[in-house]
Amino acid sequence: MESPCILVCSIDDKTGYCFGCGRTRNEIGAWTLYSSEERRAIMASLPARLETMERKPRRETRRTRMARESKV
Repeated sequence: MESPCILVCSIDDKTGYCFGCGRTRNEIGAWTLYSSEERRAIMASLPARLETMERKPRRETRRTRMARESKV
């Protein structure tokens, strides 16, 4: 099953979106219940949601760490 999760599970209090994936708590909880079309529609909206957040996650994501380590 396709998922935008990057294992940075922390919700922004201001927007209600997860810092890692951009989904809401309700979307995360019901993810397995959505149809493929519903999941794709939500995933299409995630980049715009992530842009609305002012603060970035406190934890370094796996993707960021791997990019940093590959530069060394």
